[in-house]
Amino acid sequence: MERKNALIPGASGIIGRTLIEYLSSLDDWNIIGLSRRQPEYDSRAKFIEVDLLDRTNCEQKLSSLNDITHIFYAAYQPRQTIAEEVAPNKTMLVNVVEVVETASHDLQHVNLITGGKYYGAHLGAFKTPAKESDSRHMPPNFYYGQLDFLQEQQQGKDWAWSNLRPSHLCGFTVGNPMNLISVIAVYAVISKELGLPLRFPGLPAAYSALTQMADATLLAKASIWAATESKCRNESFNVANGDYIRWRHLWSKFAEFFNMDYAEPQTISLTEFMADKGTVWEAMVKKYDLQPYPYEKLVAWQFGDAVFRMDYDVILDTNKVRRFGFHEYVDSEEMFLNYFSQLQRNRIIP
Repeated sequence: MERKNALIPGASGIIGRTLIEYLSSLDDWNIIGLSRRQPEYDSRAKFIEVDLLDRTNCEQKLSSLNDITHIFYAAYQPRQTIAEEVAPNKTMLVNVVEVVETASHDLQHVNLITGGKYYGAHLGAFKTPAKESDSRHMPPNFYYGQLDFLQEQQQGKDWAWSNLRPSHLCGFTVGNPMNLISVIAVYAVISKELGLPLRFPGLPAAYSALTQMADATLLAKASIWAATESKCRNESFNVANGDYIRWRHLWSKFAEFFNMDYAEPQTISLTEFMADKGTVWEAMVKKYDLQPYPYEKLVAWQFGDAVFRMDYDVILDTNKVRRFGFHEYVDSEEMFLNYFSQLQRNRIIP
């Protein structure tokens, strides 16, 4: 069996961690993860601490990697504005690909993971179901710069690229607060601790809008499939669980899971109303013997606000990925409950 050598920039995030965990279950992959700090989980992967924004540091740390066959790019640097995100996020990708391409002559594939923002899902109502062939929205959008670079860089080369665009991503991670699982779970257990029922905190129309989820493990499987299937060379694919949800059908189920009362939605700003709950969380950590992760690193409440204020459908067309041969699916309700259970087993929440 020919072994493949995977390089995963963004090893500390939801996507990178899940990719490493899934690749570790396969016998024919060697794995190297890249991140600015040592990840907080055990793995058979090798990890390299590197600043992807620093070209000199990238050359120092990555130039010796002469046998990389696949890059699964999942790194991301947030900024205050959409425009400010463009330069750093393109620079990191350019640094990784150019340095590794020069060092590893056996490079076969670069897999870039973007998302629903490609279609402007973060801007407001957009054409749904969104198809891979749809026109771009008015820039800036750092995904456009990344994909344009890959397309140009690949011209005349033996390696290929693929681009996966998941809908709302859900997975298990700690230390990465932009995670919808953590937002819901921590909001729920704090509500319960305060003697409150669980209420959907978003807009009334968002409560009933149709949307999709993308399980991180499903995305990992799709990424590996796209990176090793010849028909996927230089193609983009939407990825989602395969079902559709409305929050109004799920939040009572969440309350039942956490053994708490449920009440009708009440629109609040999570960013504002959860800002002072750090002392509550610290007391809960001691009371329930939870792992002592800092409150500010556990949840990005502004991320929850953004998702729960999407008062329009967020639907990606997944016909193409299935037509090309990827048929995995996940039940979204089961996914949420399974990840809540995983947070409990790992003593992240009570």
